[in-house]
Amino acid sequence: MIWYIIRRLGQAVIVVLGVTVITFILQHLIASGAKLARAILGPRATPLSIHAYIVEYGLNRSLIAQYWAFLWQLLHGNLGYSYKLNQPVNAILSRDIPNDLVLVGVGLALGIVIAVPLGIMQAVHRGKIADHIATSVSFLLYAMPSFWLGLVLIELFAVNNTIFPAEAPQGTFTQILQHPAGLVLPIATMTLANYALFSRYMRGAAIETLAEDYIRTARAKGLPQHQVLMRHLLRNSAAAIATLIGLSFPAVFTWGLVVEYVYNFPGTGLAFYNAAVTADYPVELGITVVVGVATVLGSLVADLIYAVLDPRIRYD
Repeated sequence: MIWYIIRRLGQAVIVVLGVTVITFILQHLIASGAKLARAILGPRATPLSIHAYIVEYGLNRSLIAQYWAFLWQLLHGNLGYSYKLNQPVNAILSRDIPNDLVLVGVGLALGIVIAVPLGIMQAVHRGKIADHIATSVSFLLYAMPSFWLGLVLIELFAVNNTIFPAEAPQGTFTQILQHPAGLVLPIATMTLANYALFSRYMRGAAIETLAEDYIRTARAKGLPQHQVLMRHLLRNSAAAIATLIGLSFPAVFTWGLVVEYVYNFPGTGLAFYNAAVTADYPVELGITVVVGVATVLGSLVADLIYAVLDPRIRYD
C-alpha cells in the first residue's frame, strides 16, 4: 500500500504539471503581452503603464520563460494577484472556500445520505411502485439543469410563498451562518442535484450486488434482512460510488458555480464566473490549478476508499 501511494503521488505530480502547462497555454492563447496587460490594468491604462507592466512581469520574454516563472510562483504557494479586486488570489480562495464547504459540502453530504438508503430500497423493491416513483423523481431531477431547479425553488418558496429569501446571505463564513434561512434554498438545490446523481449509481450497484452468491448464501442461512443489507449489500455496493465521492472533492470549487450564480452566493464558483466575465485572468488561472490538484487528490482518495470497502482489493 505504501509503495502504491508513493507511485500514485508521483503520477499525481506529473498530472498536476500537465494541468499547469495546459492551463498556462490556454490562458496565453486567450490573452498575452499587451492584450493581457490591458485586460489586467483596465481600458484606461496608458501605453507607458502597459509597457512598464509587460517589462516588470516578463510578458515580453519567451513562452517557456514565462511558464517557468508561473510554475516557480505556484511552487511558492503564490496563485497570483487580482488587479481587478486588488487582492491576492490566495486571499480570495481563503475567503470563499469556507463558504463553499457550507453550500457544496452540506449539499453533497445530504445528497449522499438520502441517495444511499433510497437506492438500496429501490434495488430491494425493484419493479414495484416505490421503485418506479423514486426512479421517476431521480430521472426528473437528473435531467433538470441546476439553474432551472434553483429558479423553480425560488418561484415556489421565495416569490409565490415568501418562506425563504431568494438571495443567499452575503459576507464571510461566520456572517452567512448568522442567516440560516438564506442558505435553505441553495443547499436544497445542491442536495436534490446530488441525490439524483448518486441514487442512480447506488440503485444499479445494489441490484448487481443482490445477484451475488454471498447474498443468496446469507439469506439461505437465515440471516435477518437488515443484517444482509447492512453487512453485505451496503458495504459492497458503496464501493461502486467511491469514485464519485472521491471525485467530488473538486465540487467544492466547481459544482456550485451555477447555483452560486443563481442565488448570488459568495463562493469560489461565483468568483470564477466573475473573473471570466471581467477577464480577471490571475483568478481564473489560480482557481483552475487548485481544481486540478483537488481532482488528482480526489482520485487518489477514491482508490484508497476501494481498498477499505472491499478487502479483496490489494495494492501490492
